[in-house]
Amino acid sequence: MKTVSENRCFGGVQGVYSHASQVTGCDMTFGLFLPEEAETNVVPVIWYLSGLTCTHENAIVKAGAQRWAAEMGVAVVFPDTSPRGEGVANDAAYDLGQGAGFYVNATEAPWKPHFRMWDYVTDELPRLLFNAFPLAEEAQAIIGHSMGGHGALTIAMSFPGRFRSVSAFAPICNPTASDWGRKQFAAYLGTDEASWAAHDATLLMKKRGFDGPMLIDQGTADQFIDLLRPEALAGAMAERRQGGAFRMQKGYDHSYFFVSTFMEEHVAFHAAALHG
Repeated sequence: MKTVSENRCFGGVQGVYSHASQVTGCDMTFGLFLPEEAETNVVPVIWYLSGLTCTHENAIVKAGAQRWAAEMGVAVVFPDTSPRGEGVANDAAYDLGQGAGFYVNATEAPWKPHFRMWDYVTDELPRLLFNAFPLAEEAQAIIGHSMGGHGALTIAMSFPGRFRSVSAFAPICNPTASDWGRKQFAAYLGTDEASWAAHDATLLMKKRGFDGPMLIDQGTADQFIDLLRPEALAGAMAERRQGGAFRMQKGYDHSYFFVSTFMEEHVAFHAAALHG
C-alpha cells in the first residue's frame, strides 16, 4: 500500500492510499478519514460508497462527512467506484464501465477480468483496512449515494451482522426494473435475470430485510427519480415492517448539495449505532 496524501482535517487525518488489487487486477485508490481518537484507540468505521462517474475523491471534497465524523469519533472510508487504468474495459457511456462498477462481480466479457467490485468492497479492501489501520471490525456501518446507495443497501442486507446500521442518499432502489440497472446487469452479469435479484435492494428487502436500523433520504426534485424507483423500496419496507425511516426531502435534487445537507444526520445516525 502506498500513501498518496495525508492532510490534517478537523483534528484527524484525511488520507488517500493506493494498492495493487488482486481482485480487480489493477491499482485501486481509496480515501480514509481517521478522527483524532484513532491516534490512541481503535475507532468505529463508516463505509461511504459513491455513485456513477465518481472516484474516491468526490465524497471526500463534497460530502462534508469529516467534520461530523471527527465530532462523533468515527472513521470514514471512501472506496473508488470501479477498476481503472490501461487494459481495463470501458465504455463511451457514463453509466457503464470505468466509474460505473455497480458493486457487482462481472461474469461477462469484456468486464469479467477487472470488474469485481463486490469482492473488492466486501472482502479485499476490508482485510487491508483492518490490518493496516486502527479500525474496529466489530463496529461497522455503511452509507451510499445513488449507485453507491444501491451498493450499500445490497451489501448490508447480504452480510447479516456485519453492519450495525445502513443509510442511503437517493439510492437506485429497484435496478432490475430500471434502465439504471437493467443495462448494467445485462452487460456485467448476462441476460439471465435470475442472477440479477441478488443485487436489487427492493427484492432483497422483500426476501430478508436488514437486521438493524435504516435511514434513506430521497429528494422530491431529483432529476433521476424515475430511474431510482424509491416507491418500490419504500413499499417493500412497509410490507416487511422494516425498522427505519424513508424520508422524502422536499425540493432537493440528486447532487452533493443534497448529500451534504443531510450528512450530519446520517453520520449521527450511524454513530449512535456504532457507539451503542
